Amino acid sequence: MRHGKKFNHLGRTAAHRKAMLANMGCSLIEHKRINTTVAKAKALKQFIEPLITKAKTENNQTTEKSTHNRRVVFSNLRNKYAVTELFGAVAEKVGDRPGGYTRIIKLGNRLGDNADMAMIELVDFNELYNAGKPKKKSTRRSRRGSSGKKVEAAAPVAETKADDSEE
Repeated sequence: MRHGKKFNHLGRTAAHRKAMLANMGCSLIEHKRINTTVAKAKALKQFIEPLITKAKTENNQTTEKSTHNRRVVFSNLRNKYAVTELFGAVAEKVGDRPGGYTRIIKLGNRLGDNADMAMIELVDFNELYNAGKPKKKSTRRSRRGSSGKKVEAAAPVAETKADDSEE
């Protein structure tokens, strides 16, 4: 039975798992992409996305709340350089994104033990993938704009009588 199993324990004790996720989170923030197993990548995604949201919302809050957010993130990451990078460059780059800050790309199996490998990366820092796509203006759409009225096709333009002027 899976009662109370809300996340993958990754076959580790709680302290080992928290330390591993903190180290992987710091590496992801520093290098913007890392290679790991699929299970660890999924666990890291659940770990790092709320921290990025806390870093992103710092600019919209008072100093007490922003200091609190920095302390909460530091208690999870345990690396002041990663926290500085997260609240600086990363938060600035993902400021307008409403979520989904990371992307997991499956790479195949590892040669040694045949484990499923994946690359996890910060979405906004991949210039090659985002180069061909124009930036979206708005992701929200109103239902009022389209009230069910169909736009009729424009009538064909009447031909000019060039034949009459030649006669």
